Parts: sequence; C-alpha cells; structure tokens
Amino acid sequence: MTWQYTPRVAVVRGLRTPFAKSGTHYAHLTALELGKMVVSELVQRSGVDPSTIQELIFGNVIPSVKAPNIAREIVLGTGLPRSIPAYTVGKACASANQAITSGADLIFRGYADTVIAGGSESLSDVPILFSRKFSDALVTAGKGKSVGQKLGAFKKIRPKDLAPEAPAIAESTTGLTMGESAEKMAKENGISREAQDRFALQSHLRAAQATASGRFKDEVMTVIVPPRFENIVETDNLIRGDSTLEGMAKLKPVFDRKYGTITAANASPLTDGAAAVLLMSEERVKSLGIKPIGYIKSYAYAATDPFDQLLQGPVFALPVALERAKIQLKDIGVIEMHEAFAAQVLSNIQWMGSKRIANEKLGRSEPIGDVNPELINRTGGSIALGHPFGATGARIVTTVCNELQLTGEKYGLLTVCAAGGMGVAMVLERE
Repeated sequence: MTWQYTPRVAVVRGLRTPFAKSGTHYAHLTALELGKMVVSELVQRSGVDPSTIQELIFGNVIPSVKAPNIAREIVLGTGLPRSIPAYTVGKACASANQAITSGADLIFRGYADTVIAGGSESLSDVPILFSRKFSDALVTAGKGKSVGQKLGAFKKIRPKDLAPEAPAIAESTTGLTMGESAEKMAKENGISREAQDRFALQSHLRAAQATASGRFKDEVMTVIVPPRFENIVETDNLIRGDSTLEGMAKLKPVFDRKYGTITAANASPLTDGAAAVLLMSEERVKSLGIKPIGYIKSYAYAATDPFDQLLQGPVFALPVALERAKIQLKDIGVIEMHEAFAAQVLSNIQWMGSKRIANEKLGRSEPIGDVNPELINRTGGSIALGHPFGATGARIVTTVCNELQLTGEKYGLLTVCAAGGMGVAMVLERE
C-alpha cells in the first residue's frame, strides 16, 4: 500500500479508564492490564477495522520487568492482528504526549494512516528491587552446584542488604523530588498557599460538576475489575466535590513541613489508569465519512535546567508550538494545563505573562501572554482527576478535542510539565 502525504492528523476518538487512587480499585491490576482494557474498548467504540491499524504506541513511566514493551504486549493481549508493530515510550509525565506525536509524525510523513497511541500507569504495581549486594548474592547462588555453594553466596549478606529499593522519586541531578522542586517554585515566584488552595478547589469543584452532568460519558469507560468482576468502576474516585477552602487550610505541608505551602490537597495524587486515542490521516477520515473530534495543529517539546525551576518546561515549549501553528495565545479558546501541583500551574502562568522572563529566559522581546487561571481546565484537572504518569497526556488531548466540539471554539491548547525540566505544548483545532 502506498501512503499519501497528509496535511493534518485527525484525533478520531479518545477514551480512558476511570482514574483511581493507587491502592484502591485497581490495586491488583498492572499497567498492562489497564492498557489492554482501554485499547480494546477504544477499538470497539470507534468501529475501526483492526486490520487497518498500522502501529500502536504507548507511554509508560514505571515499566514492568516482565513486560517492558507494554505497547507490544497490548497488541498481543487484545486480539488485535499480531502483525501490528508496537513500541513503548518514556518521557516522564509527557509520555502519552510523546506517543501521540510520534504516531502523528508517522501519519504526517505518509508512513501510516491509522495509529493508536496513549499510555498507562499503575502506581499500585511499582516494582520493588533488591539491593545490589543481595541481587549479586542471588545470582551467585543460582550458579552454585551444591547446597553449600548456594548457601555460601549469602554469608556476607547483612540485614540492611535485605531492605527493598523502590524506584527513585527524586531527580538524579538535583536530588529533589517533584514536590520539593514545586515548593522551590512557589517560594521563588511568590505563589501563596491560599492561591494554591483556591486553584485546587476549582479543580475539584469543576471535576465534580463535569462528572455529575455526564460530561465524561464519551471519554470515560466502565471498568469491571478482574478477576472477580464484582467491582464496577464508572467514575474517577479522587474527586472531592465537597472540598472547602477551610478544610484545605487545615492540612499540613508535605514537602517542607515548617515553611511549605504544598499539601495533599493542592497536589496531584498517585494514580492508576490508562488512556488512548485513535489517530488517522485527514484523507482516511474523509474517505470513511468520519467526523473526528479534532486535529493536531502543532506541537513542541522543550527542556530547561532542572536546577532552575524544574516544572517550567511548558513555558519554553509554548511559544514554539504557537509559532508552528501560526497563531497567538489570544486565538486559543480552550486551554488545558496539566496540574502536577497548583504551584506549578500558577508559576507557569506567571512566567507566561512576564516580560522579564521572556527577555531573560526565552530570548524573546515580548511575553507569551496572560492567562486567567479561571479559564483553564474547565472540567477539572490532574489535582482532582488524578495523574497516572504515562496516561495523562492522552486524557488531556481527548478533553481538549471534546471541549472544542462542545464550545465551538477553533483552537485548543494543552501543556504538560515533566521530570527532568521538560515540557510539551500542543495546539489542537476543530474542523
């Protein structure tokens, strides 16, 4: 088959599982199982012929040692044609965005016309590793030919060597966790505790309202949790629609217990979930008579020094994405910003409107533009809905596209910050 050049990449449909606090609904499920659920349901709901899918790309941040290429395992475990190649990407919290833009690039270059992309994460199934000394002893014991040799491999092992090692949560360069870096941003940018709590409250109230109104019915599937299939999950379980500023103010800071402002209420929680989108070339959707929910207009990735302000990556990516789309911030009608922390979003917005930052950090004469925090994330964000690292990008792409359809706006924008000082900005458009 010969692929034709396509000017635009269509987002045909997006879907996600309900997001759940780690250790709750999906406590005994893996990221692979969650990924298979959402892909199977997406294929069924979209009505796409599985034999026409040319690639499956999935994001995952904490891979399983048993299934490191989760994308290919999804293909093999969902009944999709085994001839579909698949690969897994990791770009921290922007992993699903990377999966989607990688799929879009394949389509844009004419190498494919139908791709599934998304991501999955299970924070309930984090791999626990042995210490290096104990691991070496296990390997040595495995090579022993007698019981004595096998037991002898452990003679130098001490109780401290038996302590498990979880995946690192701190930046290898700075030694700071995401939360500690967000605290640093809040202090340097003068983001108050009250401002953070107000923003977080907005996220919860909007998510609760969107859920109650049925806004998510087309983008959130129902999960009947295996293996007993007794637990039916229809909605996200992290939303606190009864939150109040007074209640939030009572919580103690988590990362800087003496002077900090970041609490469990104004930060995104550890979350399990999966999300995916179906991408097609513009020619393909038109030939099939399909009306997509949106088109990918442009995107940009960027990175900044982690020792500066770790989560400001989106500010560096945004002006590039806007230039590539040949539009300005004022042309955007729908804005979704990933909420790792309220302090991070408010810091991003502050930098976007700062001429000093434009001059000193971005090498630009004018700021990107002002954004009213009340105009973003109309259906709530990651603070309320949750943040499965590998899946969030696909959730946001789906939400932006559906919001464009509901509001009639022409352009939508999304930004996602990521570990390592990285960030992504994407511009989506309605036909």
